[in-house]
Order: sequence, then C-alpha cells, then structure tokens
Amino acid sequence: MKFIYIGVATSLLLIIAAGCSPEETQDETSNELTIAAASDLHRAFSEVGLAFEEETGTPVTFSFGSTGQLADQIENGAPFDVFAAANIEFIDRLDDQNMLVDGTKELYAIGRIGIVYHEDSSFTAEEINQLDTDDIRRLSIANPEHAPYGLAAKEALESAGIWEEMDDKLVYGRNISDALSFVESGNAEAGIVALSLAPKEDYEFHLIDESLHNPLEQAIAVIDGTNAETEARNFLEFIKGPTGKPIMESYGFVVPEENQ
Repeated sequence: MKFIYIGVATSLLLIIAAGCSPEETQDETSNELTIAAASDLHRAFSEVGLAFEEETGTPVTFSFGSTGQLADQIENGAPFDVFAAANIEFIDRLDDQNMLVDGTKELYAIGRIGIVYHEDSSFTAEEINQLDTDDIRRLSIANPEHAPYGLAAKEALESAGIWEEMDDKLVYGRNISDALSFVESGNAEAGIVALSLAPKEDYEFHLIDESLHNPLEQAIAVIDGTNAETEARNFLEFIKGPTGKPIMESYGFVVPEENQ
C-alpha cells in the first residue's frame, strides 16, 4: 500500500506540473525579445538593449545582419519578435505579405554614410569623387544586392560619376559591419560605412553628402505571430523615448519625432 500511495502522489505531482508548464513556458517566452536588426545598429542597439532591459526587466537578444538577409530569414519562418531594417522597403515587403502586426510599422531612424580610412593610410580625401585615385587600391562597401547601406554607397559613387572607375577596386562585405572590418584589418585602404559604426579614434571619417543617395529611412515593426507583442511594442516606444532617443542620436541617427 505504501508503494501505491507513493505512485499516486507522484502521478498527481506530474499532472499538476504538466498542467502548469504550458502557462509558465508561455509567460517566460512572452517576457523575452528576439530582435532582427540591421548591422548598422550594432553599437547603438547594443546600448539601447541594455538600457531597455535595465528599465523594463525584459531580456533582449539581437541578431545583427544585412537587412535583406534578415528579411529572407523572417519570410522563411525565423522566430523573431521585432525586425529593425535599414531600409523601409524591406518592412513594406513583409507588410505586403501580412507578416507584421497591424499598426506597428514605423520609421525609427534616418542613417548616414561616410568614408573611413585605415589608420595607417597616407591618403585621405573629404569628397567622394577623390576616391578615384591610385592611392586607393581597394574600397570596401556592403553588398548592394541586400544591404541598404551598400546600395547607398553605390548610389553615391554613381552620383559622383566614379562607380565604373571604382568597379575593379571594390570589395564587398556581407553587411556594413563587414565593410568596416575590411578597413580595420588593412584589407582595404578605405570604405564607405555607416556613421553609426564610425570608429571614434585613430580613423578619419568624412560624411558623404546625403543628396548623393536615396535617404536611408530605417523602419521597424513587430512580427506577426510573436509571443511577446506587449514587450515588442514597448521596445518600439523605448527607441524614441527619453532614454532610447539620446542613445540613438549619439550614434549619428536622426530619430523622427512622430510616426511617419
């Protein structure tokens, strides 16, 4: 009889545990955020994420990459809660497929690009058309096929009339962080990268006239099917709030005052 009672008690405990676990798992899942974010956001969002977690208690995990590749992952079912793109067109693409939570799509930042030179470079130029020189053997940019900052770099080189001249010198990074890495490693004398990633010391950086390329209108949205919609919406608000906005601006982003 003693063993029977132990067995019954154990069964009851298992039933209770099984009955509680789905709710507990859902609560735990809904209190965490997984955010797909464009590479130009790496420094800014890393700081924003820490501040958001400290202020709200919601853990945040970022997956940084080129906007186009992240959009592909989301279309193929990657379980992200939020998508922060470097170009609104990719958010619109997901919206057209009904993959976003209604009413969450909005601009959160305007980005800028500039020219960065390797710290040991003997040649620097403030104007983009000056890159067409024998002193620059390799120029790194993000792949314009799927990286908005790479496309902006291509547009700027075309506007300056030197795209074809630079074609043999171009080295492509998978994203804008890779483009910067080529310069930092010495595999390129110069690169066109995001202002938000510009090294603070030992490197020369010169902004490119924003009229030379289409605006880098960066948009964000909550992914449909998320288990953390409340937390996701809170993160979107946090970016433009009294804590998040100054952080974003410190990395060179222009944060819109209102939804656009």
